[in-house]
Amino acid sequence: VNDLQQAITTLEDAIRKIDIETRDLLTSTFDSVNHHFGLMFPQLFGGGQAKLVMTGAEILDTGVQVVAQPPGKKNQTIHLLSGGEKALTAIALVFAIFQLNPAPFCLLDEVDAPLDDANTERYAKLVTRMSSNTQFLFISHNKIAMEMAQQLIGVTMQEQGVSRIVAVDMESAVGMIDKLETA
Repeated sequence: VNDLQQAITTLEDAIRKIDIETRDLLTSTFDSVNHHFGLMFPQLFGGGQAKLVMTGAEILDTGVQVVAQPPGKKNQTIHLLSGGEKALTAIALVFAIFQLNPAPFCLLDEVDAPLDDANTERYAKLVTRMSSNTQFLFISHNKIAMEMAQQLIGVTMQEQGVSRIVAVDMESAVGMIDKLETA
């Protein structure tokens, strides 16, 4: 009986310790993501503010709500935003999470599709700034987004079922254009 009591006490102590460490880690992670989200959002929107809000009091089983206020609009949940605003808000949140532990490589698949030209330009500028520490591979059909690329790789299908890869180094292409213009 004594051994069982000691084992129960040891397990309860371990559970309490893990619980405290988990709460601390989750709180600091949430605060860090929320801070970066608050910084990323106005960069992508050209103003406004956004934050993450826990929906419950118990951190280990609460939900998280995204509250966003684009410039000139009232504070609202993400469900009330337009498609482009939702996309930009999601990009801001993903990049905020990315800031916790930045990877050397990031793949973005048509995240700019619902964006208008002004928002695509802000997105492109943010990716360009972040590319000093991370290599971005992005899939896009948007000309504005493609302009930020250093290398373009396209896939074409000139005949049914036969794909062809076309690659363009942007620096070389600009150099060729400059030579043609001076000639």
